[in-house]
Amino acid sequence: MTTSVLEDQRTVWTIAAVSFLLFLIGNLPWQLDDYDQAKQAFTSLQMIKEGRWFYQQTPHEQVATKPPLVGWLSAGLFGLTRSWELSWRLPSLLAAIALATFLFRAASSAYGPIAGLIALGAFGLNLLSPRLATLVRTDMPLALVIFLIGVLIWQRIQRQEEWKPRDRVYLFALLTIAMLIKGPIVYAFLLPGIALFQWGRVGALRRPDAAARRPYESTWSGWWPWIASLVVFLLWVIGGILFQPGFFDEVVMREFVARFGETIHRPQPLYFYLPHLLQKFAPWSVLIIAVALVDFHSRKWRLRSAFREMSPETFWLLCWSLGGVIVMSLIPSKRVDRIFPIIPPLCLLLAAQIGRRMPCSHGSVSRLSPSVNSDSTGHRPVATGNAARTYRWSAIALAFAMLFTGGYTIFKVASGYRNHRDALAVFGKNVRREAAAHHWRYEVVSAKDEGLLLYLQKTHFIDPDHAISEWNRANLDALVVSTEKARGLTRELRDAVQFKSSKRKEEQGRGYVLITR
Repeated sequence: MTTSVLEDQRTVWTIAAVSFLLFLIGNLPWQLDDYDQAKQAFTSLQMIKEGRWFYQQTPHEQVATKPPLVGWLSAGLFGLTRSWELSWRLPSLLAAIALATFLFRAASSAYGPIAGLIALGAFGLNLLSPRLATLVRTDMPLALVIFLIGVLIWQRIQRQEEWKPRDRVYLFALLTIAMLIKGPIVYAFLLPGIALFQWGRVGALRRPDAAARRPYESTWSGWWPWIASLVVFLLWVIGGILFQPGFFDEVVMREFVARFGETIHRPQPLYFYLPHLLQKFAPWSVLIIAVALVDFHSRKWRLRSAFREMSPETFWLLCWSLGGVIVMSLIPSKRVDRIFPIIPPLCLLLAAQIGRRMPCSHGSVSRLSPSVNSDSTGHRPVATGNAARTYRWSAIALAFAMLFTGGYTIFKVASGYRNHRDALAVFGKNVRREAAAHHWRYEVVSAKDEGLLLYLQKTHFIDPDHAISEWNRANLDALVVSTEKARGLTRELRDAVQFKSSKRKEEQGRGYVLITR
């Protein structure tokens, strides 16, 4: 019964539909007031309005610290959609959908339809993916590129193929894209796993048969794709140092070097990511651990035997996941969303655990590496009782994830609308509509909220003294001012009338008013 439900095509479509729906609504009501979304969105606004295609600024006129690729995508999408809200969020949303699709196809082709379904559910039904799917950040596009690189290595191991020139060019292109999204952080998610896998290669190289050694010789592509992509990134860095004032201090020293110190960025304990992964990736994190413990118990806790009999491609998934967690944990500056690129390989690792228990009648399992213990047909000997138990656990995890993730997301969305989380965005939209209707010339007086400029589609704040001067010269018809500054300004502005903004911002002490004549 459980197996038939998990293999039903309607179940796959249901999980995909629920996941994609959560991706769409996870951040409603849309706003740019948290998680540095305003900084990322502002890069593409400057590209379109000021032609800053390679080096941008933050709304407070500091140097933008991220490479420009995601900003280029948003700028291009704005040319197609003419909507900033869509163009800012589509790169992450499309990356999330692509990641779910590639993950499902990879897991299904290697480990069978049930494993593919569980991998899809694990990626879509957790607390991180719906949150990041429409967040104006670079995490989801970066996770997609890192996953494609990891799968490229995984396929070389699985097929026991050597790296061809075309594969190396493909790897170079992906690494370059990752570099232009978020810099050399891509190395932290891949090179440690490759090093761990190569270390595991030592035992395989001692085996006399070439078949056992071959998969471990398929991991490393050679140095040139990694070095060449780094050179491309360094060209962007050198250009910034030479032509952008403050670039060296803000980007090189503060954004990259200071991440490894404890003076500028707030340090977190070494174990910071482990409880967060366990909680935000639940119930899948629990299922991975439970299946592994059952497997170890069936081997009477002989860990060496478990690792020795593990297929090379599964060992790569384990090294890929653990290597990224270890290195990211060693970096003092930590934030939960930064560990997200670990989630897709964990989903594929879970699929490998499920697929390993699949009955021999499923032909996809026969495509697994013959380097592991198998019978003459290439199928793994599997205990039917363990398989049925694993499928029951998987079905329970799937149902729980739908209820928990869906309920949590709906609660957050409802809470956001109830508390007017998008109050400043609505205020900005109303100001733009009024300004267009009355043909007002208006500016924004300097304020703390970076998103204010984006809501009003302006590229610069104006100083209070300059605002007073321009107003009294009749060069301005309206001003957007924080409530803190409004009282002092209105005494200096001739014929000024105030209109208050949303209640939510006022309660937080960050209200804004629109001043008109």
